[in-house]
Amino acid sequence: MVLNSYSKINLSLLVNSKQKNGLHDIQSYFCLINLKDKIKIKKIKGKKDIINFTGSFAKHVNKKNNSIKSLLILLRNLKLISCHYSIIVEKKIPVFGGLGGGTSNAVSVMRYILKNKPSVKILNVIEKKIGTDLKLFFYKQGFLKNLSFVINQKTKQKFFFVLIKPSIKCSTREIYSKVKKYSKKTIFSNNKVKKRKDFLKLLYNSRNDLQFIVEKKYPKLKTILRNINVQNGCYLSRMTGSGSVYYGLFTDQNYAKKACNKLKKKYPKLWVSFAKTV
Repeated sequence: MVLNSYSKINLSLLVNSKQKNGLHDIQSYFCLINLKDKIKIKKIKGKKDIINFTGSFAKHVNKKNNSIKSLLILLRNLKLISCHYSIIVEKKIPVFGGLGGGTSNAVSVMRYILKNKPSVKILNVIEKKIGTDLKLFFYKQGFLKNLSFVINQKTKQKFFFVLIKPSIKCSTREIYSKVKKYSKKTIFSNNKVKKRKDFLKLLYNSRNDLQFIVEKKYPKLKTILRNINVQNGCYLSRMTGSGSVYYGLFTDQNYAKKACNKLKKKYPKLWVSFAKTV
């Protein structure tokens, strides 16, 4: 069986507070994009899972401690599985980029093993182990109201993106530890995102609260952001998650592809890619 493991983009990200357990409560408009890892999975005889990573970003994955390995151990501890698996992940999603590749891999494997019907109780247990962004990968587009609840966007907008991965690694824990100011919570309304022009205006007036922190540590990243933003047809440029991938949002596919080609020439040593909403 071959599974598609899609990545996500945070179209906005507001940090609202820090909880007693140390986690930060956030709100985020997000969407899944067609940049994906391919996962080959099958049951095997034996007493040990075989997990291998191939592809462009395989070398950046911790082979001894990764989301898939953690998931399988947890499922066995919960007595939800007893067999073992051979899993090969072709990594096309950048690691340490804010695109949620590791969590997406775990969600894809979990949905396959549990036949796409994990209970809420099981999901809560798995989320604590794998990551709080786990629930995002059950929606193509949505609004993370808080760490516990996602609102599905009824009207799906079609967007195109140019993505650039700077040659730095952002530690999610470190970036969040530097948050000093918190944003006021916003209220979601499907009416705000029903028409594309209204949704775009909403996104333009929003932000990623973590972006300033990353750019303060790595000031040169601002240049990449500006070079994305000046491309014809680019509506806004922003960082996703805790970084370090930057993206430009386009409503026209041709403009996005032309911008991607230009930026590949400008940044021949960096990873630059075109993507679109799923």
